[in-house]
Amino acid sequence: MTTHRAWTFQRFGPYREVLQLTERPAPEAPGPSECLVRVQALALNFPDLLLVSGKYQVKPELPAVPGMEAMGVVERAGEGSRFQVGQRVCISGVYGAFTELAVFPDALLLPVPDGMSNAQAAAFHVTYQTSLFGLDRRAHLAPKETLLVHGAAGGVGTAAVQLGKALGARVIATAGGPTKCAVAKACGADEVIDTRTEDFVERVKALTQGAGADVIYDPIGGETFDKSTKVLAFEGRLLVIGFASGTIPTIAVNRLLLKTAAVVGLQWGMYKFVAPEKVLAAHERLSAMFKAGQIAPVIDPKRFSFAQLPDALAHLESREAVGKVIVDVG
Repeated sequence: MTTHRAWTFQRFGPYREVLQLTERPAPEAPGPSECLVRVQALALNFPDLLLVSGKYQVKPELPAVPGMEAMGVVERAGEGSRFQVGQRVCISGVYGAFTELAVFPDALLLPVPDGMSNAQAAAFHVTYQTSLFGLDRRAHLAPKETLLVHGAAGGVGTAAVQLGKALGARVIATAGGPTKCAVAKACGADEVIDTRTEDFVERVKALTQGAGADVIYDPIGGETFDKSTKVLAFEGRLLVIGFASGTIPTIAVNRLLLKTAAVVGLQWGMYKFVAPEKVLAAHERLSAMFKAGQIAPVIDPKRFSFAQLPDALAHLESREAVGKVIVDVG
């Protein structure tokens, strides 16, 4: 019997304790509008850590294969599939990607843009779609507005900085330490604030002559969210992207009333099910921006093999990573 390897867990807990590299039977043939995909590269996301520990909002039936994001090559295409054998695809789901071989529905796949490496393709789907939907559709970022991006050297942060510039905004970025600040600057940020040495509230006020930021992109939550409400401009929009800090904040709504401001949530993954046509349209737009040189995924310099996936998760968890952490599978 043909087998393949996959990272699985049979109980929720710390990834070092519960993840196991297992041999699994070959997947069944793909059904209608499905593809059998040979995975080539994985991109890690903080929700992967939450899922394995049982702290994510979705809890899979156990045993389960974690992993939100990857890329691969179609080996077999089911009847009516949008894809062809040999085609490179980006993969995005809540879990199931940390494997060498799997069947995925077409709804979780997008074509890899021409000229994109495997690592870039693995890192392209979630972060750029999240940032584009957040900045353009939810926050309605306009040219010449001021955008404040937190965690600007991370996966979604680097994407948000690049897209903010592409959309014509003035971008202020926050990051921790000189290395991460340099990454944010290289992505196009007009101003960079080192949160290890500076108070971003006072610096943003100074950079905007007290007006504040029109749009704030926050994947961190916790204290960062609380302090961000102090630098929202009149009619500002504070985008809730995630809670990498581990703390889900609350807000005194009188701050929103006084500034005629809004807190705007984004759960991008829902669009794949309630409005898949918008995801496809966004992918076409993002692919064109990549080909035009306006955006390009930032890949962490440390690379990991499939057998080293727990080490890759540890690197992500350490907060020392920049851009996207990639695991090479093929």
